[in-house]
Amino acid sequence: MTQTLSDFKKIVDAEEYFQFFQLPFDPQIVNVNRLHILKKFSQYVSEIDENYPNIEPQEKLDKYRDALVKSYELFLTSTGVEQKLFKVFNDKPKNVVLLSEIQSD
Repeated sequence: MTQTLSDFKKIVDAEEYFQFFQLPFDPQIVNVNRLHILKKFSQYVSEIDENYPNIEPQEKLDKYRDALVKSYELFLTSTGVEQKLFKVFNDKPKNVVLLSEIQSD
């Protein structure tokens, strides 16, 4: 069965993306990093859509597939904290003084 962009746009779960592209994945990795993988994948998809607006649907799906692989593999060796994809990881707590900010005379 041939997958279409219309089918792709109906996907809602991380596991469904892997199944759609027939990619193997470790469910534990996806469970731990689900939001981070999807966020990074979403960033890659946006870049693809922006940089390749007129490519054929199958070529676009191939690029999306590569983007999902890249997103997944990123979190095999990295963490969400290291990647800082979400605002919460970039905001400095208001009630914390870091040791690096303390100076002595």
